[in-house]
Amino acid sequence: MRLSTRLCLAVFTAALATGLPALAQKVAQTPPMGWNSWNYFFEKVSDKDIRDSADQIVATGMKDAGYIYVNIDDTWEGKRDGSGVLHTNDKFPDMKALADYVHSKGLKIGIYSSPGPKTCAGYEGSLGHEEQDAKMYAEWGIDYLKYDLCSFIPEVMQKQAPHDNAAQMRLMHAAYDKMAKALAATGRPIVLSLCQYGWDAPWEWAPALGGNLWRTTGDIDPHWDRMYAILEQQAGLEKYAGPGHWNDPDMLEVGNGKLSLAENRAHFSMWAMLAAPLLAGNDLPHMKPEIRAILTNRDVIAIDQDALGKQGERVYADGEVEVWSRQLSGGAMAIAVLAAGDELVRHRQRVEETGAHRVDVEGRAAGHAEVALHQAGSRGEDDVRRAGGDDDEVDVVGGHARRFHRLFRGVGREVGGLLVRRRHVAAADAGARENPFIGGFDA
Repeated sequence: MRLSTRLCLAVFTAALATGLPALAQKVAQTPPMGWNSWNYFFEKVSDKDIRDSADQIVATGMKDAGYIYVNIDDTWEGKRDGSGVLHTNDKFPDMKALADYVHSKGLKIGIYSSPGPKTCAGYEGSLGHEEQDAKMYAEWGIDYLKYDLCSFIPEVMQKQAPHDNAAQMRLMHAAYDKMAKALAATGRPIVLSLCQYGWDAPWEWAPALGGNLWRTTGDIDPHWDRMYAILEQQAGLEKYAGPGHWNDPDMLEVGNGKLSLAENRAHFSMWAMLAAPLLAGNDLPHMKPEIRAILTNRDVIAIDQDALGKQGERVYADGEVEVWSRQLSGGAMAIAVLAAGDELVRHRQRVEETGAHRVDVEGRAAGHAEVALHQAGSRGEDDVRRAGGDDDEVDVVGGHARRFHRLFRGVGREVGGLLVRRRHVAAADAGARENPFIGGFDA
């Protein structure tokens, strides 16, 4: 896939609202990390599946790596009784007991609903029962709510405001605001995830009503072309993300479908550069060692979870090569060089980076969806965060020789690495060396 097929990006100019609700600021201070049931179990998820998944998150080391939320997606819902109370179906006999089990593992639990009368799978939604459902979630001990627009579109938006897009968007805003207020009224900190496919630029209005994350696009699937199209639509949204409020390019597909290892690495690396929520959705009991290694790579996760909360931005794109940078706490910076196509790429380009840095990029890459991800510090000789890969000594323009570390690299020939500091810039050579995380590289 070539960058020339990149989706056109809309230009959004509205400023981010300030003064987030107090409860919203107490959760999701870094992008939420966890696992969601939909991408693997779909509508077949059960109480046992969630318990087993919680066990696996602990046993595989994912919990220690930061994965905390175990999120039940659609199809847990039963019917409402005469008082309007929603009961679980036979697959989930006791949601409170399930939440207690997940909490006993040192994890948190998430659930799913819709502002419409029905969920996407046709189960009971929350329309007209927002306060009742929010109170029930809090009593169960729920920590996270994914709120999916679904049937609210045809049953409310289109029925109440036919052919009036502006009025439909106002109805949508009001529906999410109503649930946000209902959750806040419970007094329990619950992450609110808006799943409305990026309609009406939620990054402009969701933080003000208490949304902690919001989908920026339609659904992801385990194909590189789709993941890359979603990535391209994140450029320009970086100013809207920060502690407590995050752009959500959708769940991780690492380990799903027929993605190559390079595609899995590129997907995970770029979501980390985006400060995106990291919600895995793979088959945990049968996870291959190489997939586990990607999902638990502490150095890449550290970039995603950096306390500064600055989303990465695309600083250069040409042909099949992109350069993304992300400011990190302590004055450090992460750089990702992505080769998104199928063919051998030879590239040399001077990049003018925000903040008056100039970077010479020189390298080559072959193979689908390669990424070279690097991190460097800026405060002195010894401030570079240690990584699991090789050290490459490079000359810093105007300063002394420093070291930086390759955190994640693609298969085959790598794209030239970058080292950026506040005032000093250097280009690393493109030589291939052995990396203990992903094995050897061809010269």
